[in-house]
Formats: sequence, C-alpha cells, structure tokens
Amino acid sequence: MSKFKLFIENFLIYGVGGVISKAVPLLMLPVITRLMPNPLYYGLADLSGAITSFGSAIAVLGMYDAMFRYFFEKEDEEYKKDICSTTLIFTLGMSFVIFLLMLLLKEQIATFIFSDLQYGYLVYLTAVATFVGATNSIIAAPTRMQNKRKIFLVTNTLSPIIGYSVSIPLLLNGYYVIALPMAGVVSSLVMELAFWQMNRHWFSFRRFRLDYLRNLLKIAVPLAPTFLVYWVFNSCDRIMLADILGGQATGIYSVGAKLGMASQLIYTAFAGGWQYFAFSTMKDKNQVESNSKVMEYLGIVSFAATLFICAISCWFYNCLFVGEYVAGYVVSPYLFLATLLLMLYQVITNQFLVVKKTWPGVLCLSIGAMMNVGCNAWLIPQLGIEGAGLATLIGYFVSLVLVSIVLIRMNLLVISPRFYAAVMILSICFIIWRLFFHESLLEGFGVAVFGTIGIFACYCGEFYSIWQNRNHLMSRR
Repeated sequence: MSKFKLFIENFLIYGVGGVISKAVPLLMLPVITRLMPNPLYYGLADLSGAITSFGSAIAVLGMYDAMFRYFFEKEDEEYKKDICSTTLIFTLGMSFVIFLLMLLLKEQIATFIFSDLQYGYLVYLTAVATFVGATNSIIAAPTRMQNKRKIFLVTNTLSPIIGYSVSIPLLLNGYYVIALPMAGVVSSLVMELAFWQMNRHWFSFRRFRLDYLRNLLKIAVPLAPTFLVYWVFNSCDRIMLADILGGQATGIYSVGAKLGMASQLIYTAFAGGWQYFAFSTMKDKNQVESNSKVMEYLGIVSFAATLFICAISCWFYNCLFVGEYVAGYVVSPYLFLATLLLMLYQVITNQFLVVKKTWPGVLCLSIGAMMNVGCNAWLIPQLGIEGAGLATLIGYFVSLVLVSIVLIRMNLLVISPRFYAAVMILSICFIIWRLFFHESLLEGFGVAVFGTIGIFACYCGEFYSIWQNRNHLMSRR
C-alpha cells in the first residue's frame, strides 16, 4: 500500500469515528444547556473534566506514546506483548496512586478548583474518572497499533450514546452537578471492559520486564511534561476564568469552546491515522519531505475551515442557544484554530520522537504554555472570555513557530514560501472578520470565501503537479 493511500485511508476511517464521537456531544449541547438551569453547573462539569485530564496525564506519564514507539521496534509478537504488559502494569500502579491522592486531598481540590467545599463529592467521581481514563487508554492501544479501524468506528459510535443515556435521565431528575461527570465514568468504564475483552491476550502480569520499562521510561519521562503542558493549554483558562470571573463565566466559555473544539473532528481523525502512518513509515528515505508536505496540506485545510467557522459562529449560537450561552460564540474561532495549530505542532514534533530526542519539543511547548498563562492573566480582566480564547491561540502559535525554527535548523523540516503566504492571508482575513463582521453571516461568509480562494491559490501549482503525476501513473498502468 502506498504511503499516501495508507495515510488517506486512516485519516478517513478515523475521521468518521472522530466525527461521531465529537459531533454527538456538539449536537446534544443545546439539549444539555436547556436542561441545566444555570451555566454554573456546566462549568463545574468542565472543571471536573480538567482535573481528570490532569490526573490522567500524570498517571500515564507519556507511556502511551512510548509504547506506540517500541511496539513497532520489532516484528516479534512476544516482544510486543511484553511491551504492552509492562506499560499497563506501570500505568495501573501510577493510576492507583493518583486515585488515592485525589481522595486524600478531596477538601483542598473542592475548595481550590470548585470554589466550594460542598462539591467534595464531585471529587470522588473525578478520581474514579481519572483512574478509568488513564488505564483505558493503554488497554485500548493494541487496537490502534494493529490499525483495527472498524472497531474504532464502532466504539466511537457507542461511547457517546452510552454517556447521554446516563446524563439525560440524571438531568431530568435534577442531578445537575453529577450528571455529566457520572456519564463520563460509566461510558469510559464500559469501553474499558470492551477493549479488555478484545485485547486481553496482549497483557499479562507475568510479562512485566524491568529492562523494557527502563527503555520505555527513557522516552516517556521526557514526554510527560508535554502532556502536563497540554493540560495547561486546555484547562488553565477555565480555572483562571472561574477564579477571576466566577463559575458562570466558565460555563459560558465551555459552551463557546464546544464549537471551537469542533476542529477536533479534524484533529481526532488526524491523530488516529497519523501515529500508525508516522511510525510505520519513519525509516523511509524521503520521510522529512513527506512529513513537511503533510503539515502544509493539513495547514491550508485548517486555515480555510477556520475562516468559515468565523463566519458562522454568531449565527450558529443564536440558532441553537438562548440567554447567556449565546455570548460564548466569540471564543469559538480562537479555540478552533488553536486546536488545529496543535495538530500541526504534533505533525512536525513527531520528528523528535522518530530520532528519540523529545526534549526540544517539550521546551517549545512549555514556552507557549507560559505565554498562555501570562496572556490569560492579562487578557481575561480586559476582554473576559474572549481574552481566554485569544490567550490559548497565542500560546499555541508561539509553540508552533519555535518548534518549526528548531526543526528547520536540524534539517528535519522544510517549509515552502507558499505556506507563509497562506498564513498571511489567514491572519488578514481573521482580523477583518473580528473588527468588522463578527456578527454578520453574509459579510463574514464573503471574507471566508475570498480568503479560502487566496489560500488555495498559493498551492495551485502544487495541486497541478500532483494531478499530472497521478495521470502519468494511471497511463502507465
């Protein structure tokens, strides 16, 4: 199978699965917000998710990516089982420690994160969600590493259905605080049991290998700060909003982030297909050129999609939401683009993982995260929830620029002048939208159309060359 066909097939299959798992929550959001009498409850659920992601990042400690890397090191199936088993045993131990710590620090977490000791019971659910989520990612990994795309499609269809079959009855009965966290726990637990049934032959306590653990940790430990930095990007804005503006602002921001996070439909599709593609082709001679082109092509698609999100965001929120939630539209374009910049960052920083030198990527991302926190502290008091969205975008942009400079100097990345031109077109169109047309569907749509034409015009020669090569190959057949 050609590299291009391999990547496209994975992208499409994981794309369908990603669309289902991310689109269902987006479509259900108007229903959920109407069942919640106050944005505060949605904000509490989002803060619970922020703590879960933080605990899971510590528990996994970068072992998921390290396991993925060493899984493809040898073709020996017994070796692969040893790698999977060693990873799971380590993660189980770490997850249990984090679970116990969260229970012991229940009062502190409730007071600092949820701003009220009465929400201490929510910490129990958050602790369980952390344990299940961390171990679930490892147990499900063999399915990904064997590229079993149909199973991924089915599980991503069932997971949100299970979640909403739990949350909606709880909301209807007035359990506003625990409805969404409880749904997440039940859904994750069901998925974990299902993946264990499918993948249990890959894991055994007898296959733990201390020497393999040392090798895994050599890659995992430098990666661990990366996932903690991701947490800062994804969750620090919510915690700072709750502290500066209150829980209701966090709820409105979280709802606004949902349309912004619709870019995860693209990101999830990419991430699912990318890891298999990247590691299975990492020894090819033209690997640097291939990676660079993937980044550029994904980039221009991301830029065009962002312009159309800008155009429809206000109209979309006015159609689906009522009351205070409508104000969340303004953060959507910032977070939509920020997630796609993260996707581009991960495309190119995979080069560090291939050469087993991960610390430069962590350093660049950390600088961006510090920029994000600083901008949050400055912009939230000035611009409210829009300031939090803008701070996140600035942080990811800084990280992407820094890591691009490093990789270019290491001869691990090549960026063409046409990509810089596409970035300029996006920037100009984004500024025009925000200053003049952020509440106008028609004018905003016009800006998006002209911007997209300009972006793709930069690549017309590239597309023509690809088409000519395709016709040449078909004629030879």
